[in-house]
Amino acid sequence: MQKLFLLDAMALIYRAYYAFINNPRRTSTGMDTGAIFGFLNTMLEVIKKEKPTHLAVAFDTAEPTFRHIAFEAYKAHREAQPEGITIAIPYIKKILEAMNIPTLTLAGYEADDIIGTVAKQVAQKDFQVYMMTPDKDYCQLLEEDKIFIFRPATKFAPNEVWDVEKALAKFGIKKIEQVVDMLGLQGDSSDNIPGLPGVGEKTAQKLLEEYESVENLIANAEKLKGKIAETVKQYAEQALLSKNLASIHLEVPIAYDIENFKISAYNKTELAKILDELEFKTLKTKLIGLSEEEKQAQKKTKAEQQLSLFAQQEVLHTEDTEEEYGEENKEFYDIKNSFHLYHVLDTPALRKDLIEILKLQEAFCLDTETTSLNALEAELVGISIAYLAKEAYYIPIPADRSQAQAIVEEFREVFENEHIEKIGQNLKYDFTVLQNYGITLKGKFFDTMLASYLIDAEGRHNMDTLAEKYLQYQPISIETLIGKKNAQQGNMREVALEQIKEYAAEDADITLQLKNKLAPIIEKNHLRKLFEEVETPLIEVLASIERNGVSLDTKALKESSEILEIEIRNLEQKIYEQAGRSFNIASPKQLGEVLFDELRIMDKPKKTKTGQYATGEEILSKLSENHPIVADILEIRELQKLKSTYIDALPALLSSVDGKIHTSFNQAITATGRLSSTNPNLQNIPIKTAKGREIRKAFIPSSEDFLMLSADYSQIELRLMAAFSQDETLLEAFEKELDIHTATAAKIYKVPLEEVNSDMRRKAKTANFAILYGSTGFNLANQLKISVSEASKLVETYYNEFRAIKKFKDEMIQKAREQEYVETILGRKRYLRGINESNKVVAGHSERNAVNTPIQGSAADMIKVAMIKIHKFLKENKLQSKMILQVHDELVFEVHTSEIEIMKENVIKLMKNAIALPVPIEVEVGIGKNWLEAH
Repeated sequence: MQKLFLLDAMALIYRAYYAFINNPRRTSTGMDTGAIFGFLNTMLEVIKKEKPTHLAVAFDTAEPTFRHIAFEAYKAHREAQPEGITIAIPYIKKILEAMNIPTLTLAGYEADDIIGTVAKQVAQKDFQVYMMTPDKDYCQLLEEDKIFIFRPATKFAPNEVWDVEKALAKFGIKKIEQVVDMLGLQGDSSDNIPGLPGVGEKTAQKLLEEYESVENLIANAEKLKGKIAETVKQYAEQALLSKNLASIHLEVPIAYDIENFKISAYNKTELAKILDELEFKTLKTKLIGLSEEEKQAQKKTKAEQQLSLFAQQEVLHTEDTEEEYGEENKEFYDIKNSFHLYHVLDTPALRKDLIEILKLQEAFCLDTETTSLNALEAELVGISIAYLAKEAYYIPIPADRSQAQAIVEEFREVFENEHIEKIGQNLKYDFTVLQNYGITLKGKFFDTMLASYLIDAEGRHNMDTLAEKYLQYQPISIETLIGKKNAQQGNMREVALEQIKEYAAEDADITLQLKNKLAPIIEKNHLRKLFEEVETPLIEVLASIERNGVSLDTKALKESSEILEIEIRNLEQKIYEQAGRSFNIASPKQLGEVLFDELRIMDKPKKTKTGQYATGEEILSKLSENHPIVADILEIRELQKLKSTYIDALPALLSSVDGKIHTSFNQAITATGRLSSTNPNLQNIPIKTAKGREIRKAFIPSSEDFLMLSADYSQIELRLMAAFSQDETLLEAFEKELDIHTATAAKIYKVPLEEVNSDMRRKAKTANFAILYGSTGFNLANQLKISVSEASKLVETYYNEFRAIKKFKDEMIQKAREQEYVETILGRKRYLRGINESNKVVAGHSERNAVNTPIQGSAADMIKVAMIKIHKFLKENKLQSKMILQVHDELVFEVHTSEIEIMKENVIKLMKNAIALPVPIEVEVGIGKNWLEAH
């Protein structure tokens, strides 16, 4: 049987756009291509995996439909179309045309009407029809064994096919014809279809179970009782209108030829042009393959094997141009331009020659090939070095440790030469690996990953992406050498020398070329000081912290695990007793049935897209006062997470080298400039609950000669808000060392400081941070468990009393609208390209970031500068104390007992004076036998 896929274009484009909204894809010119990329990838995955014989794509048009004529408010509440989607649609249509995939449109009809008409007609032939859409309204079109809905995967769920049986279960009805009746009764908020007031899913199901249709319900309105009888009588016409609006029209007069829907060959020339413009290098290769020119550019010539190490450099690196060769020699010019020399240096004499030349360079690029992604445990397989574009040298390193050490030692004089700049991609990794061999990279650093991060924090910064973006080049994939990431992935030691040379030398060569592209952009964007004085010096600091590691009291963790296990079992029994039966508390389905079907703790509970009751933490937190079982469920979840994520997991992560935990700090992840931590994430260890804080007890010094010292910036973000806004109340409170939240409460509630009670302070504290992070009255109401009107009034009062803060926020948003980026105190930029969108959701997200980023990012700048200064202080004074953790605004040290006073005094001083601000900076310091005692 033939298989036709009909794609609902706009539904899929919107879905793709919002999938990339927090991490948008952009071309080198700044064009947002997320919606195009997401749509195309989704379609290609379907073509590859589902193998349709026929395919077509239906689009909506801008013209009003019969629904708009029947009901003026139809879809009237929808936000304006985001610009990223407006840009995407013409490109997607061009791509479809180049792929010979037909598009279906007709003025006055929506895509679902077109798809419904075509689906019903084609299903009568020898076809199975799959309507590809996330829209449940299409369920009314389903036919047994003939017409299906194909719901594309999300990051939360895989691809899903809905048939008649599944749709009936989702809607809770008996006949597929009742889908439109359900929509007519309960309405559809996404399309502004009103339905019957006060009728939700459960009520609609009950009414249809008895009366089968909207028309029959209205005809029997006299038999109804109570409020529902009045509603049906009063809003009968509205219910009929809603059903009509929700009904998919099946007689669209659209002309089509099913033969044109057949999957056929692409117009590769036209498709290549579009994909090149969109900078979809990988997709282009996947769809079209390489052109002859690209194949030539990727050919690995054997000529280099016949050349001596440094022969013909002058010829190969002449800065000539295409024009100088003339048209008759263009082919030779193209070959020469793609030509590269990658050498293997496997003798002492060859290595010595390279070292002598490196000593004469101002800079060179290096890259290490190793046995592990864990830098502290990795062994060298080889080192690549490049100092001229298109030429690189690969030094194989033997597995024998003494032989390896001897070869690495040969390069000490250039690696540790402070006058030669070192270039790399993710240099912290190479820095750490070389330290395993007693070598410490010195001199100025240029890390292409960090340069890319500073240029545009929300982009992707891996070398392959950067090579495609800035060099229009696709490097060799490591997966071609050692396979994909899985249990069977190979090791670089197993790769043949010729292969590893091409891969490794290319890494150094491409990274060097990237440096030459990125350095001028760093300069042009006024980022050089931030790059050279903060981000690159931090490489050594973070490498040092990671190597220092932190010790764990595994005995204490084991005892905590046993205690928590007993508490969890007791809570389980308590929950079973309240539920009246035992069930799987970890199962959202079973939990939802207990809470909402059996205990009925809420009217009209929310459901997920899969039809299950929503039982997430956010939902349950709001229901904690409805029934005591909810608080117990939230508590058992917290205990289980603490036990599995931290207490039981941390001991398994102890290093086999020194028995410590060694987290990895990431500089190029967060958009605000804050560091993040992985393997394990020590920055997420809970702090808000007593049991969460207990985990910190297990973090201890490495010996009895040391204590833990914690130094934490006090309310740094509020202090930065005071500094930026110059609000007199905040500045005065910090100057006089008043409790800032009490001072805020006194101002909001217009009472003296001494009359502020705990509830006032609590609300003021929540308001302080809510205002800081751009929360609305609705969000504040949820946090404080008060009405939205009360919360909105609190926000309004706050802004009336703190006019300077309101002015600062408005100015930041206006400035962001003008330049489409914001800056931190050290000039770190975050681009907010969606801030001028007409779509309020997109613009609102950017507006919150316009206020939040300068504050959070400046706090990140401050602690980074402090870390660099403290690291330098520790080195210069040859102290035994070590910096071992950074967690948001806190630094943690292992301090030798003889150095407590000098450490305490200087850590406070260096943190306070990291960056000069017109507001006092306070640092809270604690000392103890473990992290909890010190914090």
